Amino acid sequence: MGKGRLWKRSLRAGVLTLLAVAFTGCAIGNGPQSVNRPAGDSMRKIWDLFLPIFWLSVVIFVLVTAILLFALWRFRQRPGEDRHPEQLHGNTRLEIAWTMAPAVILAIIAVPTLSLIFELDRKPGPEALTVRAIGHQWWWEFQYPELNVVTANELHLVVDRPVRIELHSVDVIHSFWVPRLAGKRDVIPGWNNVLTFTPQEVGVFPGQCAEFCGIQHANMKFTVVVQTQEEFDAWIRQQQQPAAEVPADPLAAQGRELFLTPANACMGCHTVAGTEAQGKVGPDLTHVGSRGIIAGGMLENTPENLARWLRNPQAVKPGNKMVLPRQLTDQEIQALVAYLTSLK
Repeated sequence: MGKGRLWKRSLRAGVLTLLAVAFTGCAIGNGPQSVNRPAGDSMRKIWDLFLPIFWLSVVIFVLVTAILLFALWRFRQRPGEDRHPEQLHGNTRLEIAWTMAPAVILAIIAVPTLSLIFELDRKPGPEALTVRAIGHQWWWEFQYPELNVVTANELHLVVDRPVRIELHSVDVIHSFWVPRLAGKRDVIPGWNNVLTFTPQEVGVFPGQCAEFCGIQHANMKFTVVVQTQEEFDAWIRQQQQPAAEVPADPLAAQGRELFLTPANACMGCHTVAGTEAQGKVGPDLTHVGSRGIIAGGMLENTPENLARWLRNPQAVKPGNKMVLPRQLTDQEIQALVAYLTSLK
């Protein structure tokens, strides 16, 4: 194969590769966790900084690649030639130029980046909502200390109201990330990190642990529900209510009895406000029936998925800390599902 044909084939392969990467990026950009559709002030500022830096990088890449390709073509060794290229060692002006150019480019990137880092680390005003987010293997606990509310895997916030999220971990390093609302922030055992931002759109936004934390890291998910102040206040009032003492439904009442039987170990791990169940190992289940997801964000909260989870939680999510002392019967599972779905 001639050098000309080899050159054309290599160029064609390079162009096709670049197009494939570009189109792949466009497809990813429409996903539910895409950062190019900011819905929070922090993510919007990060995105607005990223865009010019990205296009500056593209321009530099194109220029450097063009110069490289031109040099390869212009100064290639031709047939019959036996010479060495001109040496530029000792050209002070050229050496200063190619040393200063990267330094200036880095300064252009570094100054606004550092400024934004300090800006995002600001302290919110007294109107900010305080939430304590606690990472577990592999689920999230959300506490509202000023409102006496505890929930799991579902964080409720108020649109256009700043939030101060205090990040804690009870086991390993996690990372709190809601791509459309704010940047990532590590959750480190023994170190209290803080993330501050203001949601700017009403909606439901998926979140994810962004630090490998064990075999179920990919299934350590949560959702952020951004509401109006009125909707949030109504949700808080609902969450502050204790569970009903005895459900009216006989099947749910049977499930409550099973749940509160010490031999079944449910009450030793979970809390249901208003009952003897005050366990702190697993998620608070006081209002689990009102949540959209279960199993650390892995499953939609439906009776079928609850039954599947109770039948064999290790088959659904291997390695999780819910280990049943015995195999539940189908009747017991139906009763527990009825009770749990009644907790709203």
